[in-house]
Amino acid sequence: MLTIKSVKQKLLFMNNHLLSLSALLAIQLGSLHAQSKPNVVIIYGDDVGYGDVGVYGSEKIPTPNIDKLAASGRQFTDGHCTASTCTPSRFSMLTGIHGFRHNIRVLPPDGKLVIPTDVLTLPKLFKQAGYETAVIGKWHLGLGKKGEVLDWNKEVKPGPLEIGFDYSYLLPVTNDRVPCVYLEGHNVVNLDPSDPIYITPNIPKTHTSTIYPNSNKGDKTELKYKADKQHNNTVINKIPRIGVMVGGKSALWTDETMADVFVIKAKEYIAARSKDKPFFLYFASQDIHVPRAPHKRFEGKTELSHRGDAMVQFDWSTGEVMNALETAGLLENTIIIFSSDNGPVYDDGYEDGCEVRKSSKEADRGHDGSGAFTGGKYSIYEGGTRVPFIVSWPGKIQPATSENIVNQIDLIASFAKMLEIELKPDEAIDSRDSFASLFGDQATSLTSTVTESRGKLAVRDGDWKLIDGKKVELYNLKTDQAEKTNLAKENPEKVTQMKKTLKLFRKPSGMRSAPIKKH
Repeated sequence: MLTIKSVKQKLLFMNNHLLSLSALLAIQLGSLHAQSKPNVVIIYGDDVGYGDVGVYGSEKIPTPNIDKLAASGRQFTDGHCTASTCTPSRFSMLTGIHGFRHNIRVLPPDGKLVIPTDVLTLPKLFKQAGYETAVIGKWHLGLGKKGEVLDWNKEVKPGPLEIGFDYSYLLPVTNDRVPCVYLEGHNVVNLDPSDPIYITPNIPKTHTSTIYPNSNKGDKTELKYKADKQHNNTVINKIPRIGVMVGGKSALWTDETMADVFVIKAKEYIAARSKDKPFFLYFASQDIHVPRAPHKRFEGKTELSHRGDAMVQFDWSTGEVMNALETAGLLENTIIIFSSDNGPVYDDGYEDGCEVRKSSKEADRGHDGSGAFTGGKYSIYEGGTRVPFIVSWPGKIQPATSENIVNQIDLIASFAKMLEIELKPDEAIDSRDSFASLFGDQATSLTSTVTESRGKLAVRDGDWKLIDGKKVELYNLKTDQAEKTNLAKENPEKVTQMKKTLKLFRKPSGMRSAPIKKH
């Protein structure tokens, strides 16, 4: 017999049961939604030129793993970093803001964090969409606050964790600069408190830490490479470095095992990821920046001495990251972007075996890291900023070669489009939506982009390129990709039009607020 009490009990049971089913369904839908978001991995080379990769024309350096990545995705022939040097390129890619707006230059050993902690960054964008974020490898965007002395023996911050990364394992500056230690999170790895670290210019006269030799002062230490005066302040691992460092002996890295260390950390990070939560990994290799010191197992893999062998090592690192994703069952739902921070360089402070032809185009035994383009690192010409640019997204992007103009600075706006996040007017002001070119049907493409080199700016308008310096230069890259014939005098109207475009792009409001030309 049903009573009012029993009916109420049954209704309460059914209601609770429905609530439980609803909660379970919500969790399952949330999990499915998280799985539908692709993981994102950026594999970033250092000083890797357009012509240093097999699919971009390299015949003397084998790069089977990078070539395999290109064969599975979209290979861009007109892909760019924003600047022909390291720090401004990395700054622009992570913030969507051109380095010239903040006078960003290559940082010294004690350089402070150049990315403000209150601006939108690529990792912060991903965190808004529920991603976990990590950076492993070379940083060179500064650490610590401006105006403050950074103490390497305490928590080293602000840094990557303060601009949106959940995890970081860093080469703090570059491999040719002190301090020659790894930084995990806020702390130097393996540091002995009884042997504190001090670096120039903040070395107390009363320190009792380990002192490293300086070959410029007549030290007889056997060197792996001779170096110029700038790179010859501190000798660590028989290699001279920029800047003076004392202490931290137990924490010193070994150049030859650096690629292995970063690969191990990347594998650990990938293996620990859950399929229920997407992640963004910025894997920034030190290869092939000087001093090039590849592991012994890569020595002699090319006829191009340490530089060529270091590139083979970087190709191996790329393959290991791809293998880790496949082993974890994550490859099919991962976007991999492969690129470089600037164009190639040969003689960059060390005598490390490169046979450089002294001309407008550096070449080593017939290998030109810039490919058919003029210039390289430090240059405003195409060889300085046109770099390998590959995007792979299995099942989503069909293998193809694309001539569309793409720039690393546009990643934030493009990922915002993918993640359905609306950028505020003051966020990533120079980043423009290139989703179609990078991940979509390629039917539309930006026709313009801006690149820089130590104060000089260049702007593209389709095949035309204007360099705005003391001397105005205009090139048609379709007929003159080596930028040999300056057409400025013959095309005054084109010069005027492109100068107006550049002026529009230089406005404080940024490039995103300017009219966007697409085709």
